[in-house]
Amino acid sequence: MTVEHLFDQRGSVSGLTLTADVLVIGGGPAGAWAALLAAAQGAKVVLVEKGFLGTGGATAAGNTTTIHTLPGSDEREAAIQRRMAQAFGLAKQDWVERIIEDAFIHLNELADWGYPFPSTEDGVSYRGSLRGADYLRFMRRLLRKADVKVLDKSPALELLTSDGVVVGAAGTNRVSHERWTVRSGAVVVATGGCAFRSNALGTNGLTGDGYLLSAEAGAVFSGMEFTGQYGIAPAFSSVTKGIIYFWATFTDADGNVLERKGDRQAAVARHLMTGPVYAVLDQASPRVQEGMRRGQPNIFVPFDRKRIDPFTQRFPITLRYEGTVRGVGGLVIDATGATTVPGLFAAGDAASRENFVGATTGGGGPNSSWAMSTGARAGQAAAAFAAALGLRAQERRAQPAGVIGLRPAGPIDKELRVADVIAAVQQEILPLDRSYFRTGAALAASQERLNDLWREARAGFSASGDEVSDVREAASMIATARWIVASAMGRPESRGINRRLDFPNTDPAQQHRLTAGGLDKVWVEPETAMPRAMAS
Repeated sequence: MTVEHLFDQRGSVSGLTLTADVLVIGGGPAGAWAALLAAAQGAKVVLVEKGFLGTGGATAAGNTTTIHTLPGSDEREAAIQRRMAQAFGLAKQDWVERIIEDAFIHLNELADWGYPFPSTEDGVSYRGSLRGADYLRFMRRLLRKADVKVLDKSPALELLTSDGVVVGAAGTNRVSHERWTVRSGAVVVATGGCAFRSNALGTNGLTGDGYLLSAEAGAVFSGMEFTGQYGIAPAFSSVTKGIIYFWATFTDADGNVLERKGDRQAAVARHLMTGPVYAVLDQASPRVQEGMRRGQPNIFVPFDRKRIDPFTQRFPITLRYEGTVRGVGGLVIDATGATTVPGLFAAGDAASRENFVGATTGGGGPNSSWAMSTGARAGQAAAAFAAALGLRAQERRAQPAGVIGLRPAGPIDKELRVADVIAAVQQEILPLDRSYFRTGAALAASQERLNDLWREARAGFSASGDEVSDVREAASMIATARWIVASAMGRPESRGINRRLDFPNTDPAQQHRLTAGGLDKVWVEPETAMPRAMAS
């Protein structure tokens, strides 16, 4: 059965059919918290994950710092002010305060539930970091105890709607090859961000799937221009843990020490444009070296395999694109996690972090805190939304919302291959002179090529069987790239990680958010248009 015939005339789907109060799409930290807190409200919860919950995504691939500060403490106030100072005028202090407080509460809950936080030398529980794989395995156990039904290897292909309200989703299982549908009172999108298969650590499964699903239902985005985020990595590795380079000396091919104007990423980016760059962690003391190896052992696996001592031997480095995974942009949400579409909530990297981090990356502690806070709040709000519907929830007629890759506008183009589409998108997003350093001319050229690619894919991009999820991933990357490029064109200034070489200064008149959306026709508007967007 081909995907365009997935739904019959009654709007039902063959294969596994489930009902739930809340459906969570995505099994990273945000999705796990959403499911857990929705279940705590008494909701019947189903979580679908395209990988295996506990092993996929950026968090599972490494450790993550967190923000854990006592209410009323100097450390709490410093954390709040640090976020505001680094936001380039776009963060909102009430959001910053709320998220930091939520993270404090949820980290303490983890400890109460038995998560094995390490202790400091004086025996105090240290809750300022989490070991990613352990953290997600622990969350999976909590979900099992809460009777959350988890469907692993089950990517969502499209949302279901009824008169503009989201009422569930449909997808496929990559193991059983069975189609599934979940009718629900509300849906939480926690599918992560998009790094365009850049090979940054833990991001290759993060392809913007939830963005496309939500946009097809009419959702709005913001902060998509603040996506020029890259991580320093050894040229032979995907590990983008940047903290170790605080103790690095950077050199060119001839061994000349590179001048470091601005932050270290900017220095590396400038020199990579003209030739190779090398690093050696020769500024780390023996105590720091020991702490690095003990606290972040995965960083050193690639070095050990190459038999390189990074503290004494220089090694080639590169910058790997991290996009909205450690950038900013995503779905517009309110304080409860509600998007601009009724019945649809978003959390974690799927949601725009502008109100928390402004125009700069929130990689590490801010992002993990954001995932906990928005995940928990979205789960609670989705459960309340579903409860308010009562028995009416299952009476609503469901219509599939998916378009590109599912229901072609023309004859199927058998020459349009997933690998070729992804490569074409990557050419417009991954290079440093496309996303790290931007110009109006380059953006306009990318926009034209991406629009052509969208029209071609919209007309004839499709597949049957298990390949359909690959097609939808590629389509999601086209869509995400178009919102990114259009938003960057709509901000003719340099602010945070939107670096415009043709507009090198920050313009006080542009201290506002840009919202974006649309599929066949992408639009970008200043935040003053948000009341209209929210009302629609």
